[in-house]
Amino acid sequence: MACAAPLIGIEHNGARSKVKLMAERTEPRTVIIRPTHGWLALNLRDLWLYRELIYFMTWRDLKVRYKQTLLGVAWAVIKPFMTMVVFTIFFGNLAKMSSDGLPYAVFTLTALLPWELFTAALNQASQSLVKSSNMITKVYFPRIILPLSSILAGLVDFAIAFVILLLMMWYYHITPTAAVWTLPLYLLLVLVTALGVGLWLSALNVLYRDINYITPFLTQFWLFITPIVYPVSNIPEKWRLVYAINPMTGVVEGFRWALLGSQASAPTAMLAVSAGVAILLLVSGLFFFRRTERRFADMV
Repeated sequence: MACAAPLIGIEHNGARSKVKLMAERTEPRTVIIRPTHGWLALNLRDLWLYRELIYFMTWRDLKVRYKQTLLGVAWAVIKPFMTMVVFTIFFGNLAKMSSDGLPYAVFTLTALLPWELFTAALNQASQSLVKSSNMITKVYFPRIILPLSSILAGLVDFAIAFVILLLMMWYYHITPTAAVWTLPLYLLLVLVTALGVGLWLSALNVLYRDINYITPFLTQFWLFITPIVYPVSNIPEKWRLVYAINPMTGVVEGFRWALLGSQASAPTAMLAVSAGVAILLLVSGLFFFRRTERRFADMV
């Protein structure tokens, strides 16, 4: 009995330490919201802290998109495929548009896949804040998650439609080039461009609802200044770098070069210009979004 007392004391102290440790772990984290200035105003660290919310919001956007639809995810294939058929009939067969010696259907579909990802991202991102007005006015979370998750949801559609492109390449006996490993880089360029423009449009849509009418017109106009139904070789060489100010020009040419070998070498200069403009759109979009974010709850 004499030696039991120290053991009881040690056990008691250990239990008390465990209770204290559990109390520290269960204490809720306090989030202090205050205005910031400069580069710190972006608070990009919050994206990592709320990474699970990004996942669930992306999954929500996917389920909502195909909820109560007859064909479901088949729409991810039908839209680019039917667009390709129409372009092939009117531009390839009737207008005899050049395709750099490649089958016009594959030539067009290769460009349509990143383009459909881009336009779907713009349409979803531009309306993401207004559609989630109940969340914005009731709970705090980084608002940038809304346009970001709507853009990431489009990757699933892209992956499904990409299988159709591979099947068409097999049908026409086209083998992907050795540069196919660069496709993720061009896909990243699509996402950077879409997020940059999407941040501008989503923030502006809260302030001015005219954006709902401007976005379809913008994407339609953007389609014809992007080399989808025609090759870049139709553009005079002295104007090609100016033409590459459109970030989707570099994306489309990069996809065609990596998959189809449409050019002897990578369009490095055009890609550099397109990537620079895409990064500029992203950085400016981030700052504009953060600058107007404090007004979202009042105006949405």
